[in-house]
Amino acid sequence: MLEIVTIPAEVLYQKAQPVNEINGSIAELADNMLDAMHAAQGIGLAGPQVGKPLRLFVVHIADDQPRLFVNPEIIGTSLETVKLEEGCLSIPGLYAEVVRPRAVEVQAYNRRGRPFTLQADGILSRVIQHEIDHLNGVLFLDHLPERKRERMLRRYDPAEYTQS
Repeated sequence: MLEIVTIPAEVLYQKAQPVNEINGSIAELADNMLDAMHAAQGIGLAGPQVGKPLRLFVVHIADDQPRLFVNPEIIGTSLETVKLEEGCLSIPGLYAEVVRPRAVEVQAYNRRGRPFTLQADGILSRVIQHEIDHLNGVLFLDHLPERKRERMLRRYDPAEYTQS
């Protein structure tokens, strides 16, 4: 099983590289990422979170099929924003309210290398935005005011959340 990396792992702060070829190894990586995400009880996981600095992520929202997004790009967002609590498998146990657009339109490639466009709102929109942030080296905490972010990180003790 893939290991989910946590802060302060350097790969979490770097911009991920595009996937040049969507092949069996990418499909296998996606399947392994889904397994790791499900084991950690998450709903989204990006390549950098498993130490793979590649522009891909997986999402599995309840009552929907698991999805793979390769080389995703947000091509549109709603003007309306919404504040919602977010957490992250790479910062276990830490949660904060983040303001993001309510809906997005994203272009990406699927596991067969076929392009697709998806309009998403609600939790799927939120997860897509969160995971694309990971591909750009951005954590959900980076959306918070600096003082709040620093205060939260000072109190954060990752040892409290290590899985045994």
